[in-house]
Amino acid sequence: MASTAPMTDNGRTVAGMYEAFGRGDIPHVLAQLAADVDWIETEAADIPTHGRFAGPQGVLEGVFAKVPEHFEQFELHPELWIESGDDVVVTGQVIARTRNGRKLQAPYAHVFSFRDGKVSRLDNFHDTALWVTALS
Repeated sequence: MASTAPMTDNGRTVAGMYEAFGRGDIPHVLAQLAADVDWIETEAADIPTHGRFAGPQGVLEGVFAKVPEHFEQFELHPELWIESGDDVVVTGQVIARTRNGRKLQAPYAHVFSFRDGKVSRLDNFHDTALWVTALS
């Protein structure tokens, strides 16, 4: 059943990750990832975070380090939570402003899979056309 707030321990872990990201506490976010996390972003080459990343260091370098290179403002606004067993799906909006001053408001869906209390996989789905337009 969907809700507007997390209802499970895994969901609350994800909420804590979003909160930490929002305040710039990337070490907290990385600490929630399994050592062998499989982090999957878009395949669209025009988006700086495209690709698949292994382990927290790979996620740091391939995703989190790229955000401030291309955005002066970047916020994730979760709206809907769907939780079942070891999986948490969160949909929401990215609200951002690129370094060239363009605004981005785009929907996302993050699919988190957990193993032993840590995120073992993340699939990130978003409207790549809106991202490419904002970043061009």
